[in-house]
Amino acid sequence: MRAFFLLVVLLIGFSAPARAADDVAAAQNVIRSQVEAFGRDDAAAAYSHAAPAIQEVFPQDIFMAMVRGSYAPVYRHKSFEFGEARVADGRIAQRAHIVDAEGVPWEALYTLELQSDGSLKISGCTLLKAGQAA
Repeated sequence: MRAFFLLVVLLIGFSAPARAADDVAAAQNVIRSQVEAFGRDDAAAAYSHAAPAIQEVFPQDIFMAMVRGSYAPVYRHKSFEFGEARVADGRIAQRAHIVDAEGVPWEALYTLELQSDGSLKISGCTLLKAGQAA
């Protein structure tokens, strides 16, 4: 019985990090899908990854204009790589290292939220030139 209890404790302990890793992988897939949609100028696909709160504030055409104007490094870039991620209470914070079309490095911090249907949606993105303080 003691061995069984130990096995259960170990499995529970290992499942939490595995679940977090799955959540991070899912979040990265959502972000990657949106970034790829921007690259194709597929407004509908890009917009579909935005959280309902974002969609309530910004209609699709305004959302895309905002991304093109204020998030140009996300919209068009030379490279886009994921950095550190954190998972807590149905929310994920994911860093990305971006080099824009002119070769300038940027840091992005994406936030994603778990929706009632089980999907993840992007609830925000903070963008800073690399090396700048927030």
